[in-house]
Amino acid sequence: MIELEVLQADVTKLEVDAITNAANTELRHGGGVAAAISRAGGPAVQRESDEKAPICLGEAVETTAGEMPARYVIHAATMELGGPTSADIIARATRSTLHTADELSCRSLALVAFGTGVGGFPLDEAARLMVDAVRQHQPRSLERVVFAVHGDAAEQAFRAAIGG
Repeated sequence: MIELEVLQADVTKLEVDAITNAANTELRHGGGVAAAISRAGGPAVQRESDEKAPICLGEAVETTAGEMPARYVIHAATMELGGPTSADIIARATRSTLHTADELSCRSLALVAFGTGVGGFPLDEAARLMVDAVRQHQPRSLERVVFAVHGDAAEQAFRAAIGG
């Protein structure tokens, strides 16, 4: 069983094996969390992303974390460039991220709230979808998932979804 935790935290500073990025299918890290990850990790993050792009909606790929404490960034495509997202895409992107983390033998993973920024998806529903996907996941290596959120509303949504 995977241990679940909710933290109001800057995902780029967390000491976990992998952090996530709610990416667009082109893996262009121009705004929001993606831009923060790209800035904190240095040019290697965008360079490796350019080599792996484009990816399909709901798919996840990893790059180095560059200068961040994590070893990897797992980029999950939650929308087309500038476009909206959906419940199905968020659930698929979460599952793909978890599988990628296991393939990389990660024991700890920090997930950001998928689709709730530029994607405009409701926080409560995104939290429920993501927590459900983690609970249904059969881990090979993953032991701990941290939901790294920004703001009181996001913290409350993920705590409610976890049931604590």
